[in-house]
Amino acid sequence: MSLDAYLNPEFTTPKKLIFFALSLAGIIICNLLIICGTKFAFLFSKGDKDRNTQNEKIQAGVQMFYEMIISATSVMSFACAYVVLNHVYALAASEGMSTGYFKDFINVWENWKDFILLLLILLSCVLNSILDMLIIPLRKIGKDNKATIRMLAMFYAIIVLLCLNVYGDESEYNPVMMYYLGLMVGRFVYFDASFGDFLNALKNVFLKSPLLVLGLALSGGLSYIGFNAGFFLERNYYIVGVFYTHVFLLAAVFILHLSHILQFIFRTDRVVKEDEDEEDI
Repeated sequence: MSLDAYLNPEFTTPKKLIFFALSLAGIIICNLLIICGTKFAFLFSKGDKDRNTQNEKIQAGVQMFYEMIISATSVMSFACAYVVLNHVYALAASEGMSTGYFKDFINVWENWKDFILLLLILLSCVLNSILDMLIIPLRKIGKDNKATIRMLAMFYAIIVLLCLNVYGDESEYNPVMMYYLGLMVGRFVYFDASFGDFLNALKNVFLKSPLLVLGLALSGGLSYIGFNAGFFLERNYYIVGVFYTHVFLLAAVFILHLSHILQFIFRTDRVVKEDEDEEDI
């Protein structure tokens, strides 16, 4: 096996910068849509119309969209890892690579594949937590909203995998989708939950569903551009290109979120300095 099966040598640094710029522009456009949508809803709401409240809702909406990108990247990393490992196993088994590391890998995959899939799911959850707590800290949304967005990310992954099954890679993703469906059923219907809890979970998912639509439209459009421009390879598995798209989106989210943090810090320093100047006068 060679990395050329999954990496495109023609996807050069200038092309990567172009695709990153497209990803950054896509995130900004989605942010503007969230801001306009929040202001429009705020205009016709009957509740508190304080400007600070409006700004907090806008920031929460933008960060929930960032959480959608983070969670989608994490779950897609699990799906991509499974497909690549299964591809390596199929090639090794078909070509009779029964010596050395390949022999051990074939034995482990055949006997422990289900446990490896569970381990990959756990690793994707760890990756999600590291991203949204340490690398891209999101402070404006609570645990309940994060849990709802992560559930939406599973819907997101299932929709993407269904599309790839139909238009791309011929049912390579059925085991992964079954795991995601099991996780979602477990999240909706757990042992100590009441019917009211179930309805509340459904309501939260429905209210946050526009973020799901935005995320799918953005990643789908960028993936389409990436494949048609020759940035991603079609000769193997489409999910590798889709995962690359999410990595670029994640990098764009990191840059934008970092700029927001720096802007807040500089604004705070400026306010403190102005207050000190007024006290001196």
